Amino acid sequence: MTGAVDRIRIDKWLWHARLCKTRGLSASVVSGGRLRLNGQRIEKPGRAVGPGDVLTLRLAGQVRVLRILACGTRRGPAPEAATLYEEIAPAGETAVPGEASVQEDPSADSAGSPQDALSISQRLD
Repeated sequence: MTGAVDRIRIDKWLWHARLCKTRGLSASVVSGGRLRLNGQRIEKPGRAVGPGDVLTLRLAGQVRVLRILACGTRRGPAPEAATLYEEIAPAGETAVPGEASVQEDPSADSAGSPQDALSISQRLD
């Protein structure tokens, strides 16, 4: 081999970059259709990726857009894994619709009566 690896399987890269805890889990992420490579949905964990490719994937209720910077040769510590990619989209713009957490008003009384709910629904109509 000549130094750096040019291409690597997508499931192996996800595992090297510490985006998935196990290689089997990374293969299921790809097979489950939760990943796009350069805008195209892929479902084969053996698909080769390399530096310059853009990944769009959904993990833990968030959509992440990443540019691959390097393939890596091993699953090293987190600081080493972070050098394999760069985040393209800001975290605030990548939330999955419908999965946003609801912020509760801390001053609101959580033990409201049915009458309170009725009066609120009447105000909304």
